[in-house]
Amino acid sequence: MTGNRWSDLDRPPLNADALRHALLRPGGLWTAVDVVEATGSTNSDLVERAAAGADEGAVLVAEEQTAGRGRLERSWTAPARSGLFFSVLLRPGAGVPVERWGWLPLLAGVAAATALARSAGVDTGLKWPNDLLVTVKGEERKAGGILAERAGADGSAVVLGMGINVTLHEDELPVPTAGSLVLAGARGTDRDPLLRALLRSLEQWYGDWRRAGGDAAASGLLPAYAAGCATLGRTVRAELPGGAQVSGEAVAVDGDGRLVLATADGVQQPVGAGDIVHLR
Repeated sequence: MTGNRWSDLDRPPLNADALRHALLRPGGLWTAVDVVEATGSTNSDLVERAAAGADEGAVLVAEEQTAGRGRLERSWTAPARSGLFFSVLLRPGAGVPVERWGWLPLLAGVAAATALARSAGVDTGLKWPNDLLVTVKGEERKAGGILAERAGADGSAVVLGMGINVTLHEDELPVPTAGSLVLAGARGTDRDPLLRALLRSLEQWYGDWRRAGGDAAASGLLPAYAAGCATLGRTVRAELPGGAQVSGEAVAVDGDGRLVLATADGVQQPVGAGDIVHLR
């Protein structure tokens, strides 16, 4: 039908049956894959399911989010079927101490960067703690973000959400600093194989991390994150909860996933939460 926003041939819908066939297997992490045309927020929906006792491994994908959320209550909007907008439900269990759960958004970043390099040929950098960066016309731009939320009636679950701009063109970008895979020269923008690659990569990294008891160094996550982190070695400003700020060189990510800043007065200060601004 002419004018139907779901009939854009350049942005075909995801094939839910094919995704289930490819991803659901005995002994695997993923236990359910649901694709909906539109919802407010896949994270909010899965948080509700977690509270109702949903199993680990539930995946919810939306062709369009009308109230997508990022960190610090920021909104995330994009045209229908122009990207990948999905959330997964994880239950790390007693084998992983809660203090190590802060690694999950960083783990998701490594999984995404690994998958996008292999499946789309796009070099993806990681801005601490949860942004995915690509290069467009020689400029570093944000093409995706990650949001982790505690969930479940007893707080025993984590809902991990990811939004990635795939086919957004320049005139569709929400801000000039945004980017997309197609603008970064992706060799393929078919969202079905991209999503399969992302979820398989996430399953692998999560499995390794959980088998190591959440030890980021032993699982290989810490060195992988450090190698791909575009924040390290940069002078940055950390805008902390409550309004405080601290500036310095980002010199390391510690064992708890915190960004370590070397300040001008010689102090090495770990930052566990906040907004990071790359100064140069």
